Amino acid sequence: MDNILEKKISSQGWILADGATGTNLFNMGLQSGDAPEFWNLEFPEKIKKLYRDSIEAGSDLFLTNSFGGNSSRLALHNAANRASELSRISAELGIEVKREFDRDVIMAGSVGPTGELMDPLGPLTFERAVQIFVEQISGLKEGGVDLVWIETMSAEEEFRAAAEAAKIVDIPWIGTMSFDTSGRTMMGITSVNFVRMVESLSEQPIAFGANCGVGASDLLRTVLGFHKTGNILPIVAKGNAGIPRFVSGKIHYDGTPELMAKYAKMAFNCGAKIIGGCCGTTPDHIKAMRLSLEGCSHPVMPNLDDICANIGPFSSESDGTDGTKKRTRIRRVAR
Repeated sequence: MDNILEKKISSQGWILADGATGTNLFNMGLQSGDAPEFWNLEFPEKIKKLYRDSIEAGSDLFLTNSFGGNSSRLALHNAANRASELSRISAELGIEVKREFDRDVIMAGSVGPTGELMDPLGPLTFERAVQIFVEQISGLKEGGVDLVWIETMSAEEEFRAAAEAAKIVDIPWIGTMSFDTSGRTMMGITSVNFVRMVESLSEQPIAFGANCGVGASDLLRTVLGFHKTGNILPIVAKGNAGIPRFVSGKIHYDGTPELMAKYAKMAFNCGAKIIGGCCGTTPDHIKAMRLSLEGCSHPVMPNLDDICANIGPFSSESDGTDGTKKRTRIRRVAR
């Protein structure tokens, strides 16, 4: 898998990942509070359409519908014993879709957080967290994923537990955290803290980065923080399509395809090699991002003013690395 990533990056300079899972499934009829992983069995054609739409829009890599497919989250739906099964099926559906295309597409098994607080803040021990992730990752591997994509993490110990599980299952992995609290994760980790944590792991990921958060501008600032550490692993940038707002009782992301095209190019310029979208990102956004990235060859590093001018203002004055946590109000700007 290292060679597949390296070959793709070497040939075109970047890898375009997919967009949102939840947003696109909600557009297909998923209801708030439902477990998306049940759709792997109940509506397999819709899950295959999710994957297919992403690839047809230009994605080189897509994530399986398994983000919340661990026993802890599934226990909320009385399905804790189905973690391995539902994750395996999410990958098997991806294999079917991959066979429809005559180009190499990478399938990454999505692994999200357990939703529990880890000891000493909560009841989840490190050993139990590893067991939970091993169960899910084993199902993804059995289903045929090319690698595991550990994402939207906020706590160091939970990230380490998922990484340990990937090591036990013996599968390549990519890891991302969500920096959504004044440049930090919810548990206080900065971009620099994250890089140093990754470097301390006994089993290194094949790429690392950031996803989700509070907007593309903040995510790009975090990516700059990764790049400045000098770590040579490929960096992932998977930002939301704009800022979430309530419209007619529903969450709507205000990022247009044109904005995400600018974001994709700027992510490349900030040093990211694997670029995609998170919440709010549809196939239309992915198409625009593909066209934008196809015009990229030699990155030109932007500064913070460049990011604000092209993507919009930051949600906080600092990225957290200077110890500052003061927030500023997000302003709506012309795109």
